[in-house]
Amino acid sequence: MWWLLAIISALFLGIYDVVKKVSVNNNAVLPVLLFSSVSGAILFIPILILSQQGILAEDHTLYVPSITWAEHAQLLLKAAIVITSWIFSFFALKYLPLTIVAPIRATGPLWTLIGAILIFKEQLSIYQWVGIAITLTFFFLFSTAGKTEGISFKNNKWIWFIILGTIFGAISGLYDKFLLRHINRMAVQCYFTFYQVVLFIPLVMTIWWPTRKKTSSFKWKWSIPLIGVFLLIADFFYFYALHDTDSMISIVSALRRGSVIIAFAFGAYLFKEKNIKTKSIYLAGILIGIAFLIFGTK
Repeated sequence: MWWLLAIISALFLGIYDVVKKVSVNNNAVLPVLLFSSVSGAILFIPILILSQQGILAEDHTLYVPSITWAEHAQLLLKAAIVITSWIFSFFALKYLPLTIVAPIRATGPLWTLIGAILIFKEQLSIYQWVGIAITLTFFFLFSTAGKTEGISFKNNKWIWFIILGTIFGAISGLYDKFLLRHINRMAVQCYFTFYQVVLFIPLVMTIWWPTRKKTSSFKWKWSIPLIGVFLLIADFFYFYALHDTDSMISIVSALRRGSVIIAFAFGAYLFKEKNIKTKSIYLAGILIGIAFLIFGTK
C-alpha cells in the first residue's frame, strides 16, 4: 500500500504549499525558511533523545538510530540540495500566483521519471505510462495558463526560479531513494532536518541580515512554524512509502505531486486568483492521470 502512503503525503504537502504562500507574502524569504526549519527540528529533538536513551524500542516506528559519520555527510549533502530547491521555490512563490507555481512545481515527476529509468532501471506498466503521460500533459497546460495572466515564461525570472527549484527537488527525490537503501528512514528525516538549520543560519546571517533594511523586512507569522510541521508529516509518509522495497520513485513522486490539487483549491479560495475555470479543467486531467497511476500499480 505504498501508493496510499504517497497520496497521504500529497495531502499534507498541499497544505504545506498553502502555508508557505501565506508566510512569504510581503515577507523576507530566508528568515521564513530558517524559522520553519527550526520548528521542524524542535519536534525531532525529543524523539532523538528518547531513541538515544533507549526509551523508544528499536522496532518502534519513530525510533531514530545512530548513523556513521559517512552517512551524516550524505545527509548534509541532501540538506544542501533541498535548501537550494527551497530558496528558488520560495522566492518564486512570493512573486507568482499559487495556482501557477504549484502546477509548475508538480512537473517534478518528469525529471524524476527520467532519472528513475536511467539510474534505478525502473520498469513501468502500460497503465503507469499512460497515467504519467496524461498527468504531465495537464501539468504542462497548467504552466502555460500563466500566459493569460501576463506572465512570460521566457522573460520572468521567477518562472525560471520555480523551474530550477523543481529540478533540484527532483534530484533530491532520486537521492532519497539511494539513501533509503542503506540508512533508516527516521534517521534520514531527523538528521536532515537538523542539517537544514545548520545550513540556513549562515545563509541568513550573511545574505539577508546585512541588507535587511534595504530589501525585505521580516514579519513573524504563526503560519511559519506550521511550514515545518506539515512538511514533517508529509515527509514521514513519503519516506515510509519509499522505504517499501516494492515502491517506485517515479510513481511515488507523481502521486505526491497530487498536492497541486490542495494548493489549487486554497489558491482559488484564499487568494482569489485568476482563470480558475480554465485551470479547473486542467486539474480534472491531473485527476484522471493519477487514477491511471494508481490503477496500474501492482
